[in-house]
Amino acid sequence: MLTYLPQPAYTIAALAAFTGLRRAELAGSLWENYDGSELQVMRTIWEGHVDEPKTRRSKAPVPVIPALARILDAYRAQRGNPISGPMFVSEAGTPLNLNNVLNRMIMPALNRCEACRKERSEHVQADHEFKRDALRPEWHGWHAFRRGLATNLHRLGVNDKTIQAILRHSNVATTMNIYVKTVSTDSTAAMKLLETALCANRAPDATPSTPGMVN
Repeated sequence: MLTYLPQPAYTIAALAAFTGLRRAELAGSLWENYDGSELQVMRTIWEGHVDEPKTRRSKAPVPVIPALARILDAYRAQRGNPISGPMFVSEAGTPLNLNNVLNRMIMPALNRCEACRKERSEHVQADHEFKRDALRPEWHGWHAFRRGLATNLHRLGVNDKTIQAILRHSNVATTMNIYVKTVSTDSTAAMKLLETALCANRAPDATPSTPGMVN
């Protein structure tokens, strides 16, 4: 997705993907809370309303990997190296509205015609029907970045408590039951483990010896 996004959508999406910040936390991010290796979450902005993070645990610092640090530092340089204030601001200097970023930057970049490469808004006078270019990733919402991070960390073997700490959940059950999604490759690997176990301990009969009812 990052391949196709312009600034500042590019940096916002990268921050979401590599930290798991909630949408309101992305909007409320401040330069003074970023030190190059971690970002302290101190406020949220939701529909223009500034507030504190939802829980005490939500205020925990979020680690920033070097790849993300390079993206943030490059964006900061483009903005004139501010040392304080909102990371993402409008032309008026106010915190950027992420709904506007989505509608004006992200969706046009991801939804283009397969045939003529034009965005949907520019396709009105085209002599053919709009067919979305399937090579570009689909948008699944800001929260999908958070779920994706949890799932990827789980697939890499990161333990449950560490994933919980990174996402700043109050309990690990929320992390594992809601945010970690089992994908098809996980299911396939699980069934191969079952197959191996059955082969090692004699596979069951192909059909039951006594017919039974299926409820």
